[in-house]
This record gives sequence, structure tokens and C-alpha cells, in this order.
Amino acid sequence: MNEFQSVAASNSDERLTHRELPIYKREGDVRSDFDRDYTRILHSFGFRRLKHKTQVFFGGAGNDHICTRMEHVTHVGSVAFTLAEALGLNLELVKAIALGHDLGHAPFGHHGEMVLNNITKQYLNESFWHERNGLHFIDDIEILPDHRERMQNLNLTYAVRDGIISHCGEIDESSLKPRTQLIDLNDFKKAGQFQSCTWEGCVVKLSDKIAYLGRDIEDATILGYFSDAQKAELREMSAAFGNGESINTTSIIHNLIFDICRNSSPEKGLCFSPEVYELLCRIKNFNNENIYKNPRLETYRKYSQLIINELFRVLMKYYSGSDTIHFIANRRFDGLDFVREFAEWIAMYCNEGIGDESLLKIPYSNLCNKKIYGNLDTQELYVKAVVDYISGMTDLYAQKSFEELLKC
Repeated sequence: MNEFQSVAASNSDERLTHRELPIYKREGDVRSDFDRDYTRILHSFGFRRLKHKTQVFFGGAGNDHICTRMEHVTHVGSVAFTLAEALGLNLELVKAIALGHDLGHAPFGHHGEMVLNNITKQYLNESFWHERNGLHFIDDIEILPDHRERMQNLNLTYAVRDGIISHCGEIDESSLKPRTQLIDLNDFKKAGQFQSCTWEGCVVKLSDKIAYLGRDIEDATILGYFSDAQKAELREMSAAFGNGESINTTSIIHNLIFDICRNSSPEKGLCFSPEVYELLCRIKNFNNENIYKNPRLETYRKYSQLIINELFRVLMKYYSGSDTIHFIANRRFDGLDFVREFAEWIAMYCNEGIGDESLLKIPYSNLCNKKIYGNLDTQELYVKAVVDYISGMTDLYAQKSFEELLKC
């Protein structure tokens, strides 16, 4: 795999480490640009919330051993790190992309994503997809204090931002190669439209699929999702691995990583053998039919739809142009904690003149982040703010907020 090492050297291109703003220097800082991005993502509130966001099964389905979104992210990082190390790629870049790749996920997993997609199509005439929302969050929403307690946007490098928006693992491809041009990332109009511009981004994209397939089967098995016939189908598929192996997390990760390393080259791209790729597609189809479309998830789908739609409806009734924040405060938030917390949150992203400093835990003088909602001049801006707020919620917080409404 040493042939990838010379390719990895091209990642020293300064355009890949470009940041929107200059970054302050710290004496004695030994981190690279990509390692600094990794720690910024790690310390962000968006990353912390992943521990209470659904991967597939709601709230861990009452079982501490069922995968959460944060656990999935660490699995992807583990697979991607192993692949990148074997291929001689930039380990720090891979770690940063993997850690941040799912920051844009809505509460309630892909079900929540579909509900928000329906909302944005109706109100904004645009689609909601978590890869673009992830880029939006790391560019515009997530903020951290600098060494002088000024709240700043994360200001990540181009290569990490690109890897996050291009990570879509739902596109079935037997071979991946990075694109050759460094485009404006706002040119992405749909998930999977462009490949990453780095081999590291392509590795994370493959690792996303490798990581979730086996773990979803494992979780579904723990929860008793499979019939005897379905278990027999899994055993039949496992014969492709030989040596009496099962179709589980361990076997899938080991065999797929080994197959990629054996078959990939800079000329061919990151690729599977035809036999393993066929098996990968069979496992993915099995999961789709027997897990993701399982009738047992129907109540959960309806529940998540009810919660998100109702939270959106309630927050929308407070829009009052540039007077929105004062209007919410004057109504004393209708006694709802999540409405008060929404007002506190949105005030940080609006121009100072329309806010209410008494709502803020941080003075305006220390808020040096982008004011993406301006003066809330249009309802469209407010809809974006409400969608942003809901998409950043954990499952638990969305539930808690909905339950407040039941007590009114």
C-alpha cells in the first residue's frame, strides 16, 4: 500500500488547510491544522449531544448496549483510522472528518431527518439532508470560547469541511476516487453529488458504511428483530467469508478492511473485490428490508414526526419580525422552558440591536460569531432558525420539550 503515501503527500496543498478566517497562534501549540480541527469538534456542543441522538433504535430501545449516534461516530473513526494507517494516508485528517461527519443529524435519526425535509420543502423550497446540515453547523452554528473567552465559530479547514459534506454513505459504489477540483462547498445541492477532494474523505465515506452495517445487525439481534428464516439468511450470507465466520460487526469490519487494502490502488481507487462488493450490497439490502423498514419501527416513526412537527408549529407562532425576541420575552415564554431556551439561543445569532442582553449568559461583546439570522427581517430567516434549533436537539431534549406542551 506504499503507493498511497506519495498521493497522501499532495494533502500538504495549502488550499486544503485554508480557513475562512485567520486563526490565532498559541505559543507552544504542537498541533497540526487537522489535529486542531479534531479537538475543536471534540469540544463542541454538537458533538456532545450525539450521545443522546438515535442511530437506528430510539433511545437505545431501553438497552444500554444499543448503538447511539456518538458510538457510531467512534466506530467510523476506528475503521477509518485503520484503513488510513494501512494506506499511508493522513491520520489526523481522517480522525477529524470521522469525528465531525454526523454533527448535522436531526433528533430521532433518519426519521427526524425526513420530517425536517418535509418542513423545509414546504416553507423554504429546499431539501434538508444531514451532510449539508453538518457543514452548516460547523460553519455557522457551533461556537467555542477562544483564549480570551470570546465565542468564535469553529473555522475548520477546507479539507475537513469537504469531508463532512461529501461523506454520504448511502450511495452504492464499488470504487471511490477523490475529485480533482476544490469547489465552493455551497455547490453541493444534494447528498452524494460530489466525491470528497481527498483520499481521507473517501476513506471516511467507506468507513461509515462498513461501521453501521454490522452494528445494526447486532443491535437488531439483541432486540429480537429477526425471525428464524432471517437468521438463516444471515448464516447463508456469512458463508462468503469462509472459516465458519458469522455476519457480525467483527467479521464485516475485518473482512471489508482487508479486502479494500488488498484491492485498492491510486489508479483504481478505493475498491472492493467483485465478490465482497456483491456481499456488501446483499447485507445492505438485508438491513434495509428487515431492520430499517421493519414494521416495529412504525410507531417510532409516527412519534418522532408528531414531536418535531408540534415543536415546529409552536415555535413558529412567535415570529414577529425584528421584534421576535422581545415578543417572546414579553409573553414570558408562555411558561415553557424550551421556548425560553430557544429565545436565549437565537439571540446569540442575531444582530445586537434586536436582542435582549438580559436573556444571554454571554455578553454581546464576547459573541464574535456570525450573526446568521441578522434582524430576522423575513419569515424565511426565522424558519431557518427554528429548523436549526430543532435539528440540533437530542432525542431526550425534543421529548422533554414535547412533554412540556402536554402539561399546558
